[in-house]
Amino acid sequence: MTEELKILLIDDESDFVETTCKRLIRRGYSARTALTCAAGLIVIESGWPDIVVLDVMLPDRDGMDFLREIKGKWPTLPVIMLTGHASMQAGLHGLECGAGDYCLKPIELGELVEKIAIAHRERHQQGA
Repeated sequence: MTEELKILLIDDESDFVETTCKRLIRRGYSARTALTCAAGLIVIESGWPDIVVLDVMLPDRDGMDFLREIKGKWPTLPVIMLTGHASMQAGLHGLECGAGDYCLKPIELGELVEKIAIAHRERHQQGA
């Protein structure tokens, strides 16, 4: 079911992205990481990811601003927002800005995989 989905994890918590990346790869996904929006943008511009998992707070840029840029340039690219600040308001704001879903950190891998599968399925139903 993973169909070699390419997932880009953008988060400044290096332990989190490295561990999550390895665990996604073990489940059959292709995954890459970026610790900043600038590094993530390079990967997105290459056309590589099928899905982006994006933290709300990053050192070089606000995640919500970056989300708006992603959705402006690549409107069909699914983005799942992550927040470590248990903020329902941040999650709802992300949805308003075009995120497909949001998760509170720490997130169980099973829950993240489920959200990735849903985002992928919805993208294909839209014909992207």
